[in-house]
Amino acid sequence: MERTRRWRWLLPSLTGLVATGAALGVAQLVAAIVAPGAGPFVVVGSLLIDASPAWAKHLAIGLFGKDDKAALLVGVGVALAIVAALAGVLEVRRPPVGRVLIGAAAAFGIVAAATRAHPGPLDPVPAIAAGLIGILLLGVLANRMPERAGPAPERAAPSGAPGPAAPDPSRRLFVGWAVGAAVAGALATAGGAALGAGARTVSAVRMALKLPMPAVAAPPLPAGADFGIPGLARIVTPSSSFYRIDTALAVPQIDPDSWRLLITGMVDREVTLTWKELLTLPLEESYATLACVSNEVGGDLIGNARWLGYPIRHLLERAGPSPDADMVLSTSQDGFTAGTPLEALTDPERAAILAVGMNGEPLPPEHGFPVRMVVPGLYGYVSATKWVVKLEVTRYDRARAYWTEEGWAPKGPVKLESRIDVVRKQGDDGYVIAGVAWHQHVGVKGVEVRIDDGAWQTAQLSTPISADTWVQWRLPWHPERGSHTISVRARGADGELQTATRADVVPDGATGYHTVTVTT
Repeated sequence: MERTRRWRWLLPSLTGLVATGAALGVAQLVAAIVAPGAGPFVVVGSLLIDASPAWAKHLAIGLFGKDDKAALLVGVGVALAIVAALAGVLEVRRPPVGRVLIGAAAAFGIVAAATRAHPGPLDPVPAIAAGLIGILLLGVLANRMPERAGPAPERAAPSGAPGPAAPDPSRRLFVGWAVGAAVAGALATAGGAALGAGARTVSAVRMALKLPMPAVAAPPLPAGADFGIPGLARIVTPSSSFYRIDTALAVPQIDPDSWRLLITGMVDREVTLTWKELLTLPLEESYATLACVSNEVGGDLIGNARWLGYPIRHLLERAGPSPDADMVLSTSQDGFTAGTPLEALTDPERAAILAVGMNGEPLPPEHGFPVRMVVPGLYGYVSATKWVVKLEVTRYDRARAYWTEEGWAPKGPVKLESRIDVVRKQGDDGYVIAGVAWHQHVGVKGVEVRIDDGAWQTAQLSTPISADTWVQWRLPWHPERGSHTISVRARGADGELQTATRADVVPDGATGYHTVTVTT
C-alpha cells in the first residue's frame, strides 16, 4: 500500500518534470536560432534580478559573492522543478489545472522576455515555444499514465496454471512517451548549445584582435611594488581572478564592428563613436584598482589591473557638456545604468577612460568586452559600466541610476580601507603579517597593525604604483604561543585615518578595522 501511494505521487511528478524539461530544451534550441541570449533561464533570472529589492541583492552578493549568478540560476532551476512536479500532479488529478499552471509559467517567461533591456522582436518566441510544447506534452503524458488506463487484466499461463501478470501495455506506452520526451529535450538542449554561435563568434573575434600600442604607456612596475609573499594578493590581479559583480545574468556578446557609443543629453552636439574610430584614437595605459561597493571589511571584491583606453574627458569635450550638467548616466548593453559625477570624468588628473584592454589583452567578455568604463576613486556601481553603449550628460536631480533607485548613495567615492591577507611563518622563529590597503585617487601614506591590546605598530609599505592603486604592506612578528587578535588600519596620503566605526556596505561602502584571530 505504501509503495502504491508513493507511486501515485512519483509518476505524476515525473510526468511534469519530463514535460517541462523537454519544453525548456526546445526553448533553448529556439533561442539559439532566433533570439540568442533570450533563453528562459536568462530572461526569467534577469527579471528576478531587476525586481528584487536592494536588500535581497545585497544578501545574495554577501552570501555568494562572485557566484551570485550561479546561485540564482540554481534557484530558478529548483523553482521550475517544483512548479513542474506540481503541474504533473495537478494535471493527473484535476485536469487541465496542470496545463494551466504550465501556461502561466510560460506567460511569465514571455513577459520577462518582452520587458528586458533592449528586447528584440523575437525574444518572447522561446518562451512561447516552451509553453506550447510543455502544455502539449503534459496533456499527452498525463493521458497515457497507467492509472488512467486502469489495471492490466491478469492472464493465465499457457498450461492453465496461474502465472504472473503480463506487462501492462499502458505502462509500456507511457514509459515510451516519457523516455522519448526526455531524449528529445536533451537533444534539443544539446542542439541549442551547439548552435550558440554568437558567443563563440565574439570569442573568436576577441582572440584574433590585436590592440594598438598605447600612445601613453603605463610606467614599468616599480621595484618593490610586490613583496611576493605567498597568500598575499598580487599587486596586479590576473584577469582570470579579477572579481566580477554586475547585473548581467548572461554575458552580453557584442561584435566590436557593431558596437556604437552615443554621447547625448545636455550637450552642444551629440557624438557617436564606433569601435574602429575608438582604436584610431591615442589610447592611454594606466594601472587602477577597482572596488565593489558591496565589498565587506576584509572582503575580496577588489582588484588591480593595467587598463588601456581613451580618456572620457576628450570625448565629453567634443560633445560640449552644458554648464548646468553635473552627472553622466552611462548605460550598458544589458540595461544597467550608473551615474558618475561629471567632474570625475572631466578631471585631467584622473585616468577615467573608455577601456578596451586589460592586462595587455582585449577585455575579457565578462569584464566588458569590447568597451567598458574605468574611473579610479569611485565604487563600480557609479562608474565602472561594462559593455557601455551610451553616455547621457544630465543632472542628479533629473536622472537616477540602477543602484541609486535601490537606495544606494548617488555618489560613491572609495573609502580608505585595509585588509589582512596572510599570517604565516617566516624563518625559524618568526612570522610575517601582510595585506593590502587602498584609497584610490588619494593614495596610502601608511599602515599600522595592532596585536591583541598592544600599541599600533607601523608596517612596511610596498612601493606604490600610483595613487590610483592599492599597496601591499607587511610586518615582521615574533609571537608568543597561543591565540592572538590582529587588527589593521591605514592612513591616507591626505592625512585621513581609517575609521574604526563599523558600517554596513549600504548605502555607500563598508567601514571598520579588519580583524583576524590566529593561533601560533
